[in-house]
Amino acid sequence: MLSPHEFATLMLLRDAPDLLSLDGADLEALLERQLVTLEDLASGQQRPLITADGQIFLKVAARLLNDE
Repeated sequence: MLSPHEFATLMLLRDAPDLLSLDGADLEALLERQLVTLEDLASGQQRPLITADGQIFLKVAARLLNDE
């Protein structure tokens, strides 16, 4: 189960993938759950990307919220 902060971080990544000011603990939790992965950029930095599982999680959550 994701905390509200972790869920919000996942939604932020969906809406603003180049956002660099994310909470490290929330990002780490998403990485551990394999909802996010890190892409190595040519600049040497890393950018978080939502995985297929992360996309599915967001779709199911949206469906559940729309059913209420």
